[in-house]
Amino acid sequence: MSQTSTSTTTPFDLNAKVAIVTGGSRGIGFATAMALAQGGAKVVIASRKPEPLEQAAAQLREATGAEVLAVPAHTGDDAAVERVVARACEAFGGVDVLVNNAATNPHFGPLLSADDSHWDKTYDVNVKGYFRMARACVPSMRERGGGRIINIASIAGRRVQPGMGIYCISKAAVIMLTQVLAVELADAHINVNALTPGFVKTKFSSAIWDNEALGKAVLEAIPQKRMADPEEIANLIRFLASSESSFVTGSIIDIDGGQLAASGVNP
Repeated sequence: MSQTSTSTTTPFDLNAKVAIVTGGSRGIGFATAMALAQGGAKVVIASRKPEPLEQAAAQLREATGAEVLAVPAHTGDDAAVERVVARACEAFGGVDVLVNNAATNPHFGPLLSADDSHWDKTYDVNVKGYFRMARACVPSMRERGGGRIINIASIAGRRVQPGMGIYCISKAAVIMLTQVLAVELADAHINVNALTPGFVKTKFSSAIWDNEALGKAVLEAIPQKRMADPEEIANLIRFLASSESSFVTGSIIDIDGGQLAASGVNP
């Protein structure tokens, strides 16, 4: 029997799908929006600052020819979250894919030096923001027969990162949020997964790679001796957004250049 396929389907095809990406104006979010648009999706990007967001949307349209909608929003605001989803439904008919990527880290230092405002801000965006976006998108996904929710967690949710205690705890919460939603939404054919990236070279991590000594120490802990490019994270997100990932749900996928394996910590 011949093993040659005559299918012309593009791998990880997202044609006719509608995706929302939070934190979509730069870094992992922008790379993700690009990958999803290249796969054929209509994309809604959201972030707090309107001007960079509009610039990102224009870049995405020019590079891919896709339909891209920019909706300024803070995921810590219930009304703003509802507005993002409403705009997606009005413009494109519904939502099939949600990528929860927006995050913040206002505190650096020993955990006990943090005050309540640091906890509140971090949890409001990194955890409750993901929950709010999922809650707002699920009704449309149910109507459309299923969907995909992809949460960006971090290896910081698996292993302590010095000086980043609240961020670590928030990302650990994202991991459990992912698994709870995966179980609760399975009967609606909504797959929920999380990625736990290691160090990715973005503006968000610039305090690390701009510091020669700190950057060197980080690279020494990574077997591949480099940070990831945002596009490497986005490629895996595109797979999880596609029909090829149909039996993948409740999974926490490390993408860290081998860092956790080398640390001896079992996932």
